Amino acid sequence: MSLKAQLEAIIYAAETPITLEQLVQLVRESVTAEGAADEIEVKSRVRTTLEELVSDYGSQDHGIEIRQVAGGYRMSTKPEQHEMVRSFAKSLKPPIRLSLPALETLAVIAYKQPATVPEINEIRGVDSGGVIATLLDRKLITTVGRKQVIGRPILYKTTREFLMRFGLKDVNELPSMEEFEKLVAESFQGEMIAAEEVVQAGESASEEIAESAAQKE
Repeated sequence: MSLKAQLEAIIYAAETPITLEQLVQLVRESVTAEGAADEIEVKSRVRTTLEELVSDYGSQDHGIEIRQVAGGYRMSTKPEQHEMVRSFAKSLKPPIRLSLPALETLAVIAYKQPATVPEINEIRGVDSGGVIATLLDRKLITTVGRKQVIGRPILYKTTREFLMRFGLKDVNELPSMEEFEKLVAESFQGEMIAAEEVVQAGESASEEIAESAAQKE
């Protein structure tokens, strides 16, 4: 990969403006391998290539530019494109936040579809009626008729919205059940850790209040 491509990738990925010194540190090894004699030459090559990159993005063929901000470099939309980007941003849907029960139910439907509520309940071991309503409201699942059995329960399947939200071409791109279970476990563990931290913080605050009250007495 060329030095220019490396710098471009780093600046693009950086969440905050990245300085020349940081860029030098990150690409020093590859620049040295390409023949740079010492630190001075490494920095010179990085600075020259960075200037070329800034110039490239300065052309009218690009809607974004590389600017110096707060002592570093970062990519940003060109001023003349602000209205276009603002219109696009308004059209975006907010991120979907699903509870663990909702995620489990969605997974059952995604892998088993079409599936009925009794089938989902049997797999999860709990009633999923309320969660189904939430997933329908979020347009992640839809109805596809009724199963031809006693009671004729409604069948559910995932939607195009589901594929779009999860970045899938089709349901064949779903990860294996083992991979999905691992993701759910990691998510649940993260929630448990966060909950424990809240509880600990609450206990700590309670102890401080008690100590303060005791001192006043």
